[in-house]
Amino acid sequence: MPKLSAIVPTIIEEDVNKLDLSDGSSSDEDEGVQPHEKAIAAGQPNPAYCVRNIEQHAFGRREIEIAEQEMPGIMALRARAKDDKPLKDAKIVGCTHINAQTAVLIETLAALGATVRWAACNIYSTQNEVAAALAHAGYAIFAWRGESEEAFWWCIDQCCTPTATWTPNMILDDGGDATHLMLKKHAAAFKHIKGIVEESVTGVHRLYQLSKAGKLCVPAMNVNDSVTKTKFDNLYSCRESIIDALKRSTDLMFGGKQSVVCGYGEVGKGCCQALKALGCVVYVTEIDPICALQAAMDGFRVVKLNEVIRQVDIVITATGNKGVVTREHMERMKNGCVVCNMGHSNTEVDVHALRTPDLLWERVRSQVDHIIWPNGKRIVLLAEGRLANLCCSSLPSFVVSVTAATQALALIELYNAPHHRYKADVYLLPKKMDEYVASLHLPTFDAHLTELTDEQAKYLGLNKVGPFKPNYYRY
Repeated sequence: MPKLSAIVPTIIEEDVNKLDLSDGSSSDEDEGVQPHEKAIAAGQPNPAYCVRNIEQHAFGRREIEIAEQEMPGIMALRARAKDDKPLKDAKIVGCTHINAQTAVLIETLAALGATVRWAACNIYSTQNEVAAALAHAGYAIFAWRGESEEAFWWCIDQCCTPTATWTPNMILDDGGDATHLMLKKHAAAFKHIKGIVEESVTGVHRLYQLSKAGKLCVPAMNVNDSVTKTKFDNLYSCRESIIDALKRSTDLMFGGKQSVVCGYGEVGKGCCQALKALGCVVYVTEIDPICALQAAMDGFRVVKLNEVIRQVDIVITATGNKGVVTREHMERMKNGCVVCNMGHSNTEVDVHALRTPDLLWERVRSQVDHIIWPNGKRIVLLAEGRLANLCCSSLPSFVVSVTAATQALALIELYNAPHHRYKADVYLLPKKMDEYVASLHLPTFDAHLTELTDEQAKYLGLNKVGPFKPNYYRY
């Protein structure tokens, strides 16, 4: 009988030669020519889609299928409404993060009758394999991880530009870039938009600015401030994903670390809860006395950033503002301090001020840069100041299902509403729809709602099937 040691090396050597070590995914650091440049060079200035590598579609499809299992609400909406086709003939411009969860939303909108063209709202958050899977399935996707600034706007323009076969009539935006590009570059076509759905603080702020200036000529739905977005996606999603993003990117130990969270809205609350649960000392900065009081009564010390910047190990921004963390702040940070952003925009951390000849940028892994000072001090910057949790692919699909269902219902509402129902202004999602979105997700927990009796409903002055709270109610 031959010795095992004589057999094993042969088996290993033969099997390794047969192994396909590729999982179908691509490196996050795709270098070289931007895909749209290849399309233009090939004489295709207006391609049907533009992604990094269409051959990655099989891996992306598996990612989408996994997400579907954890997104019961949007899948239930798809099953219930697909026969009615409430979005028949809708032509939707989408500008959001493109990941597996968004793909489930895109395919749901298509199942409900819509035609879509989609671009990314963030140059780093696109999952290339998912974009490839959507393009392979026939969707007009224009996105890849690591877009240049010029490519970013080219992709959005591919979705917004009217053609002989494409005249957009709805916009689903995250940050307001598609809305503003279309208003600025395709003003005539913009007037034919039936409605805009916006899901971010930044984008909603821009919509209110347009409305105040009298430039918003179509109705818009503020999904960001709907209960099912603020109380679920903003809070629960960020509470889980901030830790995952930091762990994946830095291998950080949280116990005993000192951290400061700038902003105590729903996103900031989620971040603070997560850090505190893992043993961090957490400070909070706030401009709003109400939010500051909430933070203080939740057990966090409210400070000015300058008071703690020298001692903290982690700095997280979650304000939706600009210039929250400046070069001056970063000059005073301790060696090894981790800086990341959980707000929508990339303006919260003044990254531009770090691109000077005296500082060395060193890419140590995907989405992680060390910024090195002449004296050897370094800080750790995640995702170049963009959304840390999305750039590190750490979003919980279930919570995103709540937001996706909210977005889909907002599109359905604006698209099918009688002409007189919504004027050229910014609206909140009707309370009844918020409740419907929540009800779609309750079966997952085997949750059983108590039903009002006729006498109870009369006493409270409510319809037995809702809505159960007035619009001014704070959950």
